[in-house]
Amino acid sequence: MNKIDVLGIKFDNVDMKEAVQRCKKFISSNGGNLVVTPNPEIVMRAKDNEEFKKIINNAALVIPDGIGVVKASKKLGTPLKERVAGYDLICNLFEEGKDGSISFYFWGSKPGIANKAMEKIKEKYPKLNVLGAHTGYFNDKEEKEIIEEIRSLKPDILLVGLGAPKQEIMINKYIKEGFFKVGIGCGGSIDVISGEVKRAPKIFIKLHLEWFYRLLKQPSRFKRMLVLPKFMNEVSKVAKKNKNK
Repeated sequence: MNKIDVLGIKFDNVDMKEAVQRCKKFISSNGGNLVVTPNPEIVMRAKDNEEFKKIINNAALVIPDGIGVVKASKKLGTPLKERVAGYDLICNLFEEGKDGSISFYFWGSKPGIANKAMEKIKEKYPKLNVLGAHTGYFNDKEEKEIIEEIRSLKPDILLVGLGAPKQEIMINKYIKEGFFKVGIGCGGSIDVISGEVKRAPKIFIKLHLEWFYRLLKQPSRFKRMLVLPKFMNEVSKVAKKNKNK
């Protein structure tokens, strides 16, 4: 498959429609498939974490969640087709499964939020097959109980919102057991689905300023945002190096 390298992370060069179709094919497969949605922050984290980088690069599908990744790919001379936001991919999969043909399980966020997300999405899609939900707060004993529940339910799509890299490591830990077809590390998507966190207005998304809206709403994210100039600086170094070859 066509892969685009951005600071050592191999992205699939797909648009949203192609990403949805790939996920639907995964559902028809026998084994488990990891879907990772890196933004610049995750790319930088993986750059210094070989285990995390290996997990991402061995995933079945790696999509560019942040517009910064798309801009970086252009700067490197190997442009990705478009931003494929993880939240939008999940919403498209809900649409595909609104007749009950695709089953889901929500795992993540604060106590009560995953259940609230399940209720909210069922209000929109009454026939959507959501098999269960569990908080992202758990100990080792509770992890085993959660896994046993998911194993017994066998969802097509397991949405894991534990934050990176924990969510990807957790999915990868059980991927070979095959009791879910697709595992998606979904970050804060469960919070948005539940209505606890509001997504940016469409104008911000259209102007690729969703990150700025989130910063306005959550000023505590400022320190995390400092990784963006570091990311682009690293991209500029690689682009210059490639140009001088």
